[in-house]
Amino acid sequence: MSTALETEEHQALRAAVAALGKRYGRDYMTTLIRAGEHPRELWAEAAKLGYLGVNLPEAYGGGGGGMAELSIVLEELGAAGSPLLMLIVSPAICGTVIARFGTDAQKQRWLPGLADGSITMAFGITEPDAGSNSHRITTTARKDGDEWVLTGRKVFVSGVDIAEATLIVGRTEDARSGKLKPCLFIVPRDAPGFQRSQIDMELQAPEKQFELVLDDVRLPADALVGDEDAGLLQLFAGLNPERIMTAAFALGMGSYAIARAVDYARTRQVWKDPIGAHQAIAHPLAQSHIELELARLMMQKAARLYDEGDDMGAGEAANMAKYAAAEACVKAVDQAVHTLGGNGLTREYGLASLVTAARVARIAPVSREMILNFVSHQSLGLPKSY
Repeated sequence: MSTALETEEHQALRAAVAALGKRYGRDYMTTLIRAGEHPRELWAEAAKLGYLGVNLPEAYGGGGGGMAELSIVLEELGAAGSPLLMLIVSPAICGTVIARFGTDAQKQRWLPGLADGSITMAFGITEPDAGSNSHRITTTARKDGDEWVLTGRKVFVSGVDIAEATLIVGRTEDARSGKLKPCLFIVPRDAPGFQRSQIDMELQAPEKQFELVLDDVRLPADALVGDEDAGLLQLFAGLNPERIMTAAFALGMGSYAIARAVDYARTRQVWKDPIGAHQAIAHPLAQSHIELELARLMMQKAARLYDEGDDMGAGEAANMAKYAAAEACVKAVDQAVHTLGGNGLTREYGLASLVTAARVARIAPVSREMILNFVSHQSLGLPKSY
């Protein structure tokens, strides 16, 4: 892939992470998935090399970089066949929100562990009845003396079983208006009334998905992250990195699939020439490569805008990057499987399981239709139908 637009530091980071990813690779991941295990060795080594907290402040053990650096880490691990989904959740969403809005005590309690990988934090926003509509969240938090009491349900929460805590999006009542407003709470995994149940997914990934029930979960006052009146701002501060990192996840997967297909097309010989010499095979792969490269440019734009503090500009670019990368990834995986024919559906070649995995980027963390809504309303100024 072209890296000419990147700084020397970014190119060096990309090469180093790619080398780490290759030491583990797709076989490592598929073996873990079948055994029901987590990629602890890769997570630990990435942490030791400083990659997990590359976006977090140096004062708390991080690398002092931003989403530009963290997206490179996830993309290159994915391109090697061994992506770490929790990079999206733990350092990108939770780490960013706490670093930007947390109290000094919260930063000291959580950021060093998030940076060195010893602490993992999950993120719970989606609800059974709300879907992508964050305005319909029904998980509520009420004040009871010095404590908060949380009640509600969350669904499709990744990695709760390995997370020390979950950053939960709830809503509190505004004393002046009586309206509910979003707020974020850190809920420890062993909090009484905090229950989880695993969702049986067709998706093959080492990270499991959970439904959460919060049954009058009592939390201390300092479980609330940041300012009670800045909830929406804080929430979107986490959602833009989530979209940028989902784009990186999709780009890595798409790049991995195309690389496998190109290797196969170069050597697979049915007639006198390798099948890659035929335009019916070569052109769709070239098209997928172009689409991945274009999506990467938008992801880099989104990361730069976010790192420069332009939240509004980053919001538009992050949504576009996530949309473009997801579409390019689905197409790339489909074309890779098709290039290999029957072999594309075997476990040996390791592409078939990506058919389901690739669709995740189209659906989560927000559907492509909701992104089209965002762009039509925010970018084009068209009226809403809802």
